[in-house]
Amino acid sequence: MASDRDEELEYVGFWARTLASLVDTVLLLIVSAPLWWLLARREVPQLADAMPSLTELAGLGSLGEFLINYLLPAAAVILFWIYKSATPGKMMLGAKVVDADSGGPLTPGQAALRYLGYFVAIIPFCLGIVWVGIDPRKQGWHDKLARTVVVRRKPAPVSFPRRG
Repeated sequence: MASDRDEELEYVGFWARTLASLVDTVLLLIVSAPLWWLLARREVPQLADAMPSLTELAGLGSLGEFLINYLLPAAAVILFWIYKSATPGKMMLGAKVVDADSGGPLTPGQAALRYLGYFVAIIPFCLGIVWVGIDPRKQGWHDKLARTVVVRRKPAPVSFPRRG
């Protein structure tokens, strides 16, 4: 992402991205909680419910649980990355997820790969997430896999008036 814009942009580090993730998690919980409540209030199980579904056999729970716990968050995050270049938490920080080479918006394939890359980054004791804190471009493994970076405008320098 070498361009004239490099001077005005900075890579977003570990703690800011952690804050953004916490904000996104709370927002997802606000959306998901009523859906979980509705799912839990289902009427008496019917005969079809007695047969385990494919999601239950795979250890993912019922189809409703799969949709709420896995598909809804994935779709929301990927769509935010594609259409807004950021999730609400990153927007709050003025950060954007962009293509590491061009600085442009993510392709749908990059967004999906980045999301799946979170699982790769999390499995070995979250090492791929912690990597953001030590990488010069602040890339986690999910960023490296999808060729993305998280950037924001550098804050304007503060100048104090001289006295006397």
